Amino acid sequence: MKRLSLIIVVALLAIGASSAWAQDVRYNFAKDAKFSDFKTYKWVDINGSDHFDQIQQKQVEDAIDSELAAKGLTKTDSDDADLYIGYQTAIKEEKQFNSYSTGWNTGPGWGAGWYGPRGAYYGGGGMNSTTTTGSTSTIQIGQLDLDMYSSKGKDLVWRGTVSHTINPKAKPDKQEKQIKKSVTKLLKNYPPPQK
Repeated sequence: MKRLSLIIVVALLAIGASSAWAQDVRYNFAKDAKFSDFKTYKWVDINGSDHFDQIQQKQVEDAIDSELAAKGLTKTDSDDADLYIGYQTAIKEEKQFNSYSTGWNTGPGWGAGWYGPRGAYYGGGGMNSTTTTGSTSTIQIGQLDLDMYSSKGKDLVWRGTVSHTINPKAKPDKQEKQIKKSVTKLLKNYPPPQK
C-alpha cells in the first residue's frame, strides 16, 4: 500500500510540475460583435501599458501580424481600419515548490495483508523507508494581454490573455519561438465561434 501511495504522489507531482510550465490562455468577446465584418486593423498604443524590450516587442507584433494575416485580416495605418488593436505585457515572479521522494525496500515488496489463492494473511515482511525533501525556486511568468476595439464605437470586442513561464537564460531563437507559440495559442480562439 505504501508503494502504491508513493507512485500516486510521484504521479501527482509530475502532473503539477508539467502544468507549471503549461501556457494559460483565456479570452472573452462581445456577443453582439460581427467578427465577419472585421477585415482590417491598426495598431494603437494602450495608455500606461508596459512592453518587453524593443526586440521582444517587435517579435510579439510580428507574431500577432502573422497570425491575424492567416485569419484574413490586413494591417493598415489608416484610421478607417475596422479594428484597433493594442497589447500590454507583464512579468511577475512566483515561488515554486519542488518535492523529491526517495525510498528503499529491503523486503519482498509486499506489505501486510491478505494474499494468495486462499486469502492467507501475511505480516509485513521487510522494511520500507521513504524520505521526502523539498526546495523552492523563483520562476518568472510572462503575460501578454491583447485587446481589439471596434473602430466605430471604440468598444472592446475581444480580449485575450496568455501567460507562460519564462526562462531568462534561454537563447534568443528559443525565446522568439516561445513568443510565436504563445501568440498562436492566444489567437486560436479568434474569431470566436459564432452560434
